[in-house]
Amino acid sequence: MNAKKLYALALNPWVVIGSLAAGFAVGMMAPAFAVKLGFIGDVYVDLLKMITLPFMVSAVIFSLQRLFREGGTGKLLGRVVVVFLAFSAVVAILGALTLLIMRPGENLSPQTMQTFGQIVGNDLNSSDTVMELKGVDAVQKTVGFSEVLLSLVPTNIFSALASGDTLKALVFAMLFGLAVGHVPSRISDGLTHSLETIYHSCQTLVRWLNYPLPIVLFCMSAAQLGKTGMEPLQAMIQFVVAFFVASIVILVIAAVIIWQRSNNSFGQTLNALRGPFALALATRSSATCMPIMIESLADRLGFARSRVELLVPLAVSLLRTGPVVYYVCATLFIAQLYGRALSPADVAVVMAASILAGFASAGMTGLVTVSLVGMTCTYLGLPFEAAFILFLAVDPICDMLRTLVLVIGNTAAVSLICPKPLKI
Repeated sequence: MNAKKLYALALNPWVVIGSLAAGFAVGMMAPAFAVKLGFIGDVYVDLLKMITLPFMVSAVIFSLQRLFREGGTGKLLGRVVVVFLAFSAVVAILGALTLLIMRPGENLSPQTMQTFGQIVGNDLNSSDTVMELKGVDAVQKTVGFSEVLLSLVPTNIFSALASGDTLKALVFAMLFGLAVGHVPSRISDGLTHSLETIYHSCQTLVRWLNYPLPIVLFCMSAAQLGKTGMEPLQAMIQFVVAFFVASIVILVIAAVIIWQRSNNSFGQTLNALRGPFALALATRSSATCMPIMIESLADRLGFARSRVELLVPLAVSLLRTGPVVYYVCATLFIAQLYGRALSPADVAVVMAASILAGFASAGMTGLVTVSLVGMTCTYLGLPFEAAFILFLAVDPICDMLRTLVLVIGNTAAVSLICPKPLKI
């Protein structure tokens, strides 16, 4: 089997789903053994994270420099603002509609409520449930507008790169790229060639790391289920199903948008999205999916590479579609769990707060992302602390869906911003 066929096999959706299923089976039947496989996934994700920041910085600086010299920067950035705001609003509305129609937090069985009580350690029928912890509770800080602005500005770019702060690195890359665009070509050509070399080298490394993807998926899914077991999933199954439905609706709409914008057949469009789909499931890291998103949009779907290389890092960092829909779904689920009746104004507040929390989640991963649900619950006076452990238990599954929505949804957003490719 040649390298091209092996690469296509590694990213085949059926191979991806089969690897996940096999991993879940091993996690259920042999949890102790499955947990030991977790280090393989950790090493794999660390290798991808190693590539992410140099790739993003080189791509943004190089693309902005070229875009500035070609002209049309102001018009493009105007389209970015409109599309980003529209996408955030649409995914928030879809998440809210799904939870309001399915109502996963209402009419739960006594067995499920008992399981909730055992996990949380308190009675969830009371709205003043608290979680008893050892020591003094730290005062929770709300994320305000000033804090968000401060989080954007890197005081030390080398510190931001060393700590993996994607958002600050992106701000530096954008400002530096605009400045380089003003430098005469005879001076900046050397930097341009160096950045292009870094960019293509990172793409090659990501392509190499896609070959062992089925094995990594098997090990990661087995280790996740081996750690959490089935009880938390059974207790939260209605929320997981509702979030899954909301995610599928968004993914279908995103695929249709990409299909309509790319001038390709629907089959060709789905084939081009195989790589981002598989890598999002495997890594649960949107930043590590940037190289393959660019490859899919530029090489497979025909969008202008100069635009795609700039817009993909920008979208991944600022357009947080996955976290936004998750925050809407989680907040409404908690409200239903505690029997809180919500007016249309309350739902609108939840959606607006979720969009703000999504923006605040830029650069965050895993449990830190989940903790921002508390920011949206604050506006409704909901006790998120007691329910936090419930979401923690099923986060490995929800994290995969969040990343998948972010990667495919942002690919659709970039396809809307870019000019339509010409039909061949």
